[in-house]
Amino acid sequence: MPMQRRDFLKFCAATPFALRTSLAFSEPSAPQRYLVLIEFNGGNDGLNTVIPYADARYHALRPNIAVARDQIVQLDERVGLHSALAPLLPLWNAKQLGIVQAVGYPQPNRSHFRSIEIWDTGSDADEYLDSGWLARALPHSGVTQDFTADAVVIGRNPQPVMGNYMRTLVVEDVDNFAKKGEKLRDIAVSTPNRALAHVLDVQSEVHAAAQKLMTAAEDAPAPQADFPRTPFGHSLEQAARLILMNHATPVIKVALGSFDTHAQQRNQQDRLLGEFATGLIAFQTAMQRAGAWNRVLMFTYSEFGRRVAENASNGTDHGTAAPVFVAGGAIKGGLIGAAPSLTDLDDGDLRTQHDFRSVYNTVLNGWWNLPQTLFDKKRYPNLGFV
Repeated sequence: MPMQRRDFLKFCAATPFALRTSLAFSEPSAPQRYLVLIEFNGGNDGLNTVIPYADARYHALRPNIAVARDQIVQLDERVGLHSALAPLLPLWNAKQLGIVQAVGYPQPNRSHFRSIEIWDTGSDADEYLDSGWLARALPHSGVTQDFTADAVVIGRNPQPVMGNYMRTLVVEDVDNFAKKGEKLRDIAVSTPNRALAHVLDVQSEVHAAAQKLMTAAEDAPAPQADFPRTPFGHSLEQAARLILMNHATPVIKVALGSFDTHAQQRNQQDRLLGEFATGLIAFQTAMQRAGAWNRVLMFTYSEFGRRVAENASNGTDHGTAAPVFVAGGAIKGGLIGAAPSLTDLDDGDLRTQHDFRSVYNTVLNGWWNLPQTLFDKKRYPNLGFV
C-alpha cells in the first residue's frame, strides 16, 4: 500500500536523514567499533548515584534523601554505588565499567535546554554551534563509510548527531522504520521544483536505508538476552539489534529519564537507576553472547548534576558536575578522578574536575583513533579509559 503524502511528511519530520552527495553503500571492509550514547534526561543527581559515603557532610547536607550505608555497594574506602546499580558490580570487577567523577564545564548553565545543547554540540557556555559534536567529527573521517547510516537515534534528541551532512535516522523501532521507509518508493516522481527535488532525494536515501535495514534485520540473529520490559529496555534491545545487523550504524543514541527530581527524589531516581542497571546488563549479555562486547563503547551523560544540599521537598535542584559511566569489553575500568569535595564547593555546587570534552576526546582519539581536530587535547586531555 503506497504511503500517503501526509504520512510521508510526518515520517520525514521524524527522520532527519541528511543528503550526502555521491552517497554509496559499500560492502563492509572490516569489523568496526560501535558507540552507544545514553542520555540521562533531566539532570541526574550524581551524589546519590556514585555516593561519597565516607564523607560525613554527605549525610549532613541530605538528612532525608541520603542513601543509607547498608544500601550502598562499596567501590573503595570513600565511594560506592547506589544499591539499584548492584547488577553492574560484575562489570566493575571485570574492569569493564569506568566512572569519571565530577564531569562538567566552566560557567555552567542551569537551564535544561541550554545545558544539554552545550553537551550535545561540545560548545563553550557562551558559544552557540549549529551542529552536534559527532556530526562535526565523523563525516569524512572514515568511521562511518561502511555503514547504512552514520547514526541512529532511538527515541528523543538527535542533536549530537545532527548537521554537517550527517546521515541520521530517528526511530522508535527498527522494524517499523524499515517497513514505513520501504513504502517510500511508491511516491517517487521527477519535478523541476528544486526544493521538492531535494525532499525526494532525501526520500530516495531513506528508502535505500530502509531496504538495507530490512534485509539486514531478516538475516541478523536476535539478541540473546532478557531485556527489561521498559521503554529503556526496549531501546537497548533495538540498539543490540542494530549492532547484530552488522554495519547498520556505528553510533546509536538512547535516553532514560526524567531525572529532574525536584521533589520526592528517592523513588523516582531509585527506579531509573534500576532500569539503567538491568538494561545495561541485558545489553552486555547480548553483546557478549554475540562476540561483539569488545567492539562496543557506551557512556552516559546528563545536562547537569544536582545541588549538593537537598531542598525542602525531599529533592534536589539543578546543579553542575556529575559522574559519567563508561562501559565496554575493551575499556580500562575503574574510578577516574577523586571523590568530589563536599566542603570546597562553588556556591553550593560541586566543582568540575573533568571537562566533558575530555570524555569526547577520549572517545574520538582513543576509541576511533581520529586525529586531534575537534577539541584541543591540551585543554581537554584524554582520560585513559580506552
